[in-house]
Amino acid sequence: MGNVEYDRRLHQVYSTGRRLAPEALDTWMAALARHLPPERPLAWLDLGSGTGRLTPALAGAFGGPVHGVEPSDRMRAQAPAHPAVTYAKGSAEAIPLPDAACDAALLFFVWHHVRDRAAAVRELWRVVRPGGTLFVQVNCADRMPDTWWFRVVPQWLEADRAQFPTRAEVEGDFTRGGWALAARDRVTWMRAASLAADYERLRLRAVSVFELMDEAAIAAGFAQIEAALPALNAGPQYETNELLVFRKPRDR
Repeated sequence: MGNVEYDRRLHQVYSTGRRLAPEALDTWMAALARHLPPERPLAWLDLGSGTGRLTPALAGAFGGPVHGVEPSDRMRAQAPAHPAVTYAKGSAEAIPLPDAACDAALLFFVWHHVRDRAAAVRELWRVVRPGGTLFVQVNCADRMPDTWWFRVVPQWLEADRAQFPTRAEVEGDFTRGGWALAARDRVTWMRAASLAADYERLRLRAVSVFELMDEAAIAAGFAQIEAALPALNAGPQYETNELLVFRKPRDR
């Protein structure tokens, strides 16, 4: 996973700027559960686990063990401990797990950072058991989320869109590797309890797109936001994201 260097600046602000509230975690766990069999416990891979914002929640919801794999040392060092969770240094192309170690794997805002997607698909195929499930939460260039700051600063939207493949490209990455597309889901979750709280976190620049823009574009965008804030909805802020669900055939 590359292009954006999390060990340089982002690790300092990521936990605060991208924290998921308990309500949001519950929404995501419920979304995952509706595509899984009822048996528990389930062993998970949280690939690109970052600061562990979802990893303990996976253990709590599904029993574990959960393996958080993250290439950034400084991000991984902040991940919270949990008795059913282990964290390890690794990448999508080199997952430090044995074959067929997991019932399910999650890539949450990760796929656009992967350099060698074909190699990553092969590694995910190796570590997920036959009949297992792969969840890919991803922004797609042709289906970007409708967040308030992108409506206010469309030039930021275009900079962010340039990071992402289309949905057809993401699906093709996996189906060419043998994965069967089981579902296309859309998950709406509460990103912040108020506009003020969401803006305070946005000011931390914990979203990777800020690493891809120059300071003039960032400053101009924040000026546009400051001017627009009085006219925006001050209440809870929601986001809707794509969740692609793939399955590994039981006979493979």
